[in-house]
Amino acid sequence: MSQNYLNDLFSLQGKVAVVIGGTGELCGTMAEGLAGAGAEVVLVGRKEEKARKRLAAIEKLGGKATFLAADITTRSSLESLLKESLEIAGKVDILVNGAGVNSATPFLEIPEDEFDTIIATNLKAVFLACQVFGTYFLDRGQPASIINVGSMSGVTPISRVFTYSVSKAGVHNLSKNLAREWAQKNIRVNTLVPGFFPAEQNRKVLTPDRIDTIMGHTPMNRFGRAEELIGATLLLASDQAGSFITGEELLVDGGFAAMTI
Repeated sequence: MSQNYLNDLFSLQGKVAVVIGGTGELCGTMAEGLAGAGAEVVLVGRKEEKARKRLAAIEKLGGKATFLAADITTRSSLESLLKESLEIAGKVDILVNGAGVNSATPFLEIPEDEFDTIIATNLKAVFLACQVFGTYFLDRGQPASIINVGSMSGVTPISRVFTYSVSKAGVHNLSKNLAREWAQKNIRVNTLVPGFFPAEQNRKVLTPDRIDTIMGHTPMNRFGRAEELIGATLLLASDQAGSFITGEELLVDGGFAAMTI
């Protein structure tokens, strides 16, 4: 098999990817992967200083990237994000929805404002971004890929993260519904499902006893590394390699979902 064959299959040359949550650890690494495959990347977050490391890494790869700030929980901000992305890159082909927050508050102690914040960031923001960018994709009439970052807690309930689990279950359901709605428009919608990857949003819940439980349920007996999400990201983003993949939950979990007893 020639290198050109593989390059053509997974190349994102000429594509533009908007990565919401791209200043975080996991989506930032995914963004580097997209850039490495040739895509121009728009990193979206709240603070530019968090993006500087990623921008430098992408530049080192020979890629092109820009940071844009946005409040992803409001439609007007997402509409501005789309407009600015089009002004910078001329088009958008790939949308990654990966921003997220978490909490380990016991269920009966969860305050409404905490619940609202998590739902707004993890679910409402995905809903709104899919509406705003989905409208653009439909009007444009070209192939597009939406990658929503889910969670194992969206596949099966996971203890201690009640609101997070609810939000991610909603993301999984929304992704499948949109995949069905937009399949004949050549807009693919999939859920990328990391297993346990240490990141900002979950470190607070990774206590020693929690880690022991996770390792006991993960056949590979280790956490995932952020770069291990890149292959799945490129598969879902590519119009060639992933052309018949939509409505799927692609698990990158070290075997976690395969474990029962």
